[in-house]
Amino acid sequence: MLTALLVLSFLIFFHELGHFIAARALGVHVEVFSIGFGKKILTYRHKNTQYCLSAIPLGGYVQMKGQDDSDPTKISTDIDSYNSKSPFERIVILFAGPFANFLLAFLLYITIAILGVPSLAPQIGNVMENSAGYEAGLQEGDLILAINDKPIQSWSEIKTVVTKTTGPLSLHVKRNDKTKLLTLTPKISENKNIFGETIKERLIGISPSGATVILHLKGVEIINFAWDQTVRAATLILQSLQKMVQGVISPKEMGGVISIVQVTSDAASAGIVTLFMLTALISVNLGVINLFPIPALDGGHIMFNLYEMVAGRPPNENVYAKMTYAGWGILLTLMAFTIINDILRLSGAYQ
Repeated sequence: MLTALLVLSFLIFFHELGHFIAARALGVHVEVFSIGFGKKILTYRHKNTQYCLSAIPLGGYVQMKGQDDSDPTKISTDIDSYNSKSPFERIVILFAGPFANFLLAFLLYITIAILGVPSLAPQIGNVMENSAGYEAGLQEGDLILAINDKPIQSWSEIKTVVTKTTGPLSLHVKRNDKTKLLTLTPKISENKNIFGETIKERLIGISPSGATVILHLKGVEIINFAWDQTVRAATLILQSLQKMVQGVISPKEMGGVISIVQVTSDAASAGIVTLFMLTALISVNLGVINLFPIPALDGGHIMFNLYEMVAGRPPNENVYAKMTYAGWGILLTLMAFTIINDILRLSGAYQ
């Protein structure tokens, strides 16, 4: 529980720090920098900015002069206010929060790569009958060393090579301390993707043994790993939302803060690397969701500023206020829905 709250608070702090740094760099006065919402428990004032820790540690905010989501009509034309800046400068300030989350995830993935990436070993646990692997003579316990002369270090690399190539494959396999060279042609078969959809792809017909390895990356491999994982996490989040809209994934699968606390606690008990991987994923999630064009989120404000850049005038003040309040309504409804989902899931109602 404590670990989960610390992780959430850290991610929120980093997000708001992005807004704070960008705002200060562009000459905008920050009135309040808060971790959490509600009643302020601890406060500290420095250079006319109030830093505080609030009672509800499930969010946070940077309140800039002339910008207040709780009162969208509150504006200021002073030179150090948010409103006095150009739409482009405001977009920079708004985007800085999600960008900070992406940056944090990237740095966490770099740390993971340095510490060692836990992965499934490329060792065969089962060979399906009548599959390409079975016909080629692959056996349980075989360790795949290379495919088409490409070294294989983890199980995930096997699927990448198999699905992205055509024609037959040559496999270097270690069996009983001896290396064998086998040739096979994957068969096009039905398989399930991560969303449970049935797809057709090239398959060898093997499954992992469950053994694990720790991959220690070096040099440019570290940067490539961090970049690939950050992009993959963002893509997975967008794909999941798309599948939910399409009805492939049930809304029952949506989790809220209770799920985050539970999963984070489990990850913490599994080790620091697992905790870092989950924290990076949540950080990317936070960055992506905040860019959604929903009023009251960073993406919603970016949308308003893009409108001002194109139209040459700010949106109607009354419309802006109503849309912001509607945005808060959407967010609170989603929060309540995910919390109810979590409770029903934990109670076994969905089983």
